[in-house]
Amino acid sequence: MELRLLTPPRWSDYELLDSGHGAKLERFGPYVLARPETQAIWTPCLPASAWQQADATFRRSRGEDGPGEWHQHHSLPERWPLDANGVRCWVRLTPFRHTGVFPEHSAHWDWLARQVQRRSQPRALVLFGYTGLSSLHLARCGAHVTHVDASKPAVRWAQENQALAELTDRPIRWLIDDVGKFVARELRRGNRYDLILLDPPVFGRGPNGEIWRLHEQLPHLLAQCARLLSQQPLGVLVCAYATTISALTIGNLLAETMAPFAGYVSAGELAIPEQTTHRLLPTAIYAAWSDREIAISG
Repeated sequence: MELRLLTPPRWSDYELLDSGHGAKLERFGPYVLARPETQAIWTPCLPASAWQQADATFRRSRGEDGPGEWHQHHSLPERWPLDANGVRCWVRLTPFRHTGVFPEHSAHWDWLARQVQRRSQPRALVLFGYTGLSSLHLARCGAHVTHVDASKPAVRWAQENQALAELTDRPIRWLIDDVGKFVARELRRGNRYDLILLDPPVFGRGPNGEIWRLHEQLPHLLAQCARLLSQQPLGVLVCAYATTISALTIGNLLAETMAPFAGYVSAGELAIPEQTTHRLLPTAIYAAWSDREIAISG
């Protein structure tokens, strides 16, 4: 198995300006935001004055992943548009420090595009799809996309992104559902997919209070997804933000799951380079399988 370190292509509307002392300083379009980042245990490179000039700073009220509050130093709109490497989307300040945009995901977009372009209108399944940027990218490249997320606000946000991106004519099914229950129903229905993308959280709840724990449920979910694949599948991609397991763990699990299929597995880390120092901020881990050796570059 090949281990890689991937970085996303440069975006005109996003920059990681600095990081350190448990935080990161980023530009989303015209606005600069400071928010927590547990990976950044080093010292910031920019002076404190640069951080103090941020338009908004997020401060936690409790717990590492608990809710908090944005302190706006300058008045920001409720939402504003962003060019996410070719896909237009809305940015918002959420109570959990997120903005609806994960730039590191675009490190895989070229690989996904090449998979889609190998087949006319392949069927793609996106699980834990959140605000839909990868789903929109797949649809833009020619895939028929089924997007599943348990959060009604997230799916509504994804649909708003589709309209802003002028992709409303593309075939995307937006579904609010518990991922595990949806996959089980799809297996009973006999539906199959050529390409499956998963972006599971460490912990989550379904629309009816269903509990998701990555360590406990990812092996079973991946096994179910393998059964959902078509007779000639194109690829499977798993991204995760769990800091207690490694990319090698996810890679070994995917290799084991996809053993009945001839193909290639790679795994590694996703990271974002800082604008000035080019120091890399680790953001996620991933594992990818494809029936052909299509390199993931980054």
